[in-house]
Amino acid sequence: MLDYQAPLRDMQFILEELAGLERIGKLPECEDASPDLVNAVLEEAGKFASGVLAPLNPVGDQQGCRLEGERVVAPEGWQAAYDQFREAGWIGLSLPAEHGGQGLPKLVSTPVWEMWFSANMAFAMLPQLNVGQTEALTIAASEEQKATWLDKIVSGEWAATMNLTEPQAGSDLAATRMRAEPTEDGAFRLYGQKIFISYGEHELTPNIVHLVLARLPDAPPGVKGLSLFLVPKYLLDERGEPGQRNDIRCIAIEHKMGIHGSPTCTLSYGDDGGALGYLVGEPHQGLATMFVMMNDARFSVGVQGVALGERAYQAALAYARERVQGRDIVSGESGRPILVHPDVKRMLVSMRARLMAMRGLLYSAAGWFDIARHHPDAEVADKHRRYVDLLMPVAKGWCTEVGNDLCDEAIQVFGGMGFVEETGVAQLFRDARVITIYEGTTGIQANDLLGRKILREDGTTLRELIGDIRETAVRLRAHERLGDLAGALDDQATLLDESVDWLLVHQADTAVLFAGAVPLLHLLGTACGAWQMARLALAAEARHEQREGDAEYLLSLIELARFYLATQAPHAHAYGHTLRHAGAVLSHFPEQGF
Repeated sequence: MLDYQAPLRDMQFILEELAGLERIGKLPECEDASPDLVNAVLEEAGKFASGVLAPLNPVGDQQGCRLEGERVVAPEGWQAAYDQFREAGWIGLSLPAEHGGQGLPKLVSTPVWEMWFSANMAFAMLPQLNVGQTEALTIAASEEQKATWLDKIVSGEWAATMNLTEPQAGSDLAATRMRAEPTEDGAFRLYGQKIFISYGEHELTPNIVHLVLARLPDAPPGVKGLSLFLVPKYLLDERGEPGQRNDIRCIAIEHKMGIHGSPTCTLSYGDDGGALGYLVGEPHQGLATMFVMMNDARFSVGVQGVALGERAYQAALAYARERVQGRDIVSGESGRPILVHPDVKRMLVSMRARLMAMRGLLYSAAGWFDIARHHPDAEVADKHRRYVDLLMPVAKGWCTEVGNDLCDEAIQVFGGMGFVEETGVAQLFRDARVITIYEGTTGIQANDLLGRKILREDGTTLRELIGDIRETAVRLRAHERLGDLAGALDDQATLLDESVDWLLVHQADTAVLFAGAVPLLHLLGTACGAWQMARLALAAEARHEQREGDAEYLLSLIELARFYLATQAPHAHAYGHTLRHAGAVLSHFPEQGF
């Protein structure tokens, strides 16, 4: 079994120095997020992650879930762990206090969720769905619906899901066929199938609240005709408790390459008269509301990228320190651990550098969420909201791709033992491969970044972000120890600027542009990673100058930033080249060439 210890020192440093925890804690409704409270939360979460959830990770992988009739049976230990998780109030960490949550900033909950995902991603997917559904219902549900459902969802007493796609639709939600027919009492009867529903059926909670996209009889075609419905597994009795079973059946669970402990279900609605549901929000506006839950899920999946990468890095580092093999090519000594081999050291430092880059971006984005929601200055709030919108595809797409790469590299460090299941690192790779796909493939994220986020506003927000990157480069030049990093960061900003120019000149040629969408996403992710690592170096240098903290640790952060800018940032040039040239070649590629 792979051990896991939450990287508290790294988390706390980034929270304080890059994500602006102190500033967030001064915002209205965020005042409870004092450094002492946050550190206490992180420490307790770390204990729960390593002591309760991590030991269950291989159990979930080996046992998986099984379908017995219409019942889904979870792995051993899942029920007890979920009961502990719920009773400790972890689900409501950042959820509204008026519904029983603790109301802490998203910035505080983000590292906690990283711990859950590192320790046991298949388990953590269950409570994470409650967080996203709470966000959606808070925005769109009626007051009566909130009073009926939200307290139980926030507490985790009832589970939650989102039901989007169908067998014939895939990622094309315009092809949704599930229909919703009105009843005389104002409710609706739903008919159809939904697929790929995470935790769509289980017995870990006494009820499951599904949010379902469906079409009303008068719905226009396409995504503009989708409405959102709340459909419980059990209808509520006169006391508001689960009563009669609703007309929903689990007819299959997927046998996946990873996240075996999470049941991915096919649900059939309305086989026996129609599943009773309730309209959430306005008719035909369901996708807009569902996007609230989808965006929260996409951000969380990005956090899964860094979480699985961290777990893989810890495993690879521990193995490299213990495994004795070969001769040290520098000293000539034998009997040394493989950590002394230059290529193994390169892989591990590269893993750690990319982890810190991703963590810096994701935690900063979590802080932007809080500023957008709570800052009293509308202009400041709007800027950070636009940054979140712009970089959401990068947070999901780039961080999951990099997380997948880190798990792959961990196997390389292990060598032959890496693909032996008993070592545990193969499970991380299988789990990580899934996260690049669900909640929208990398290609879907890239198309969103290019079409809806950059071209729609002629690159305005991205230009603003580039300006912030250049400001960081200016700050680097003011430091003797960091001045050599300024040129590398400026280079990233210039590359982004030139890429935006190219996109705007060629925006009429859709085929050429979108052929380069994924390289564009990787370009922006790599550049934002460089930006965060430069900020990391500046913060470490400031603390070192003030003699605050462990000098060796602070100097290691500076060298980590130097390594990223020297070895990872140059990849952005290749992505930029591919962006500009892939589409032109593909547009002339002959059909018979496939």
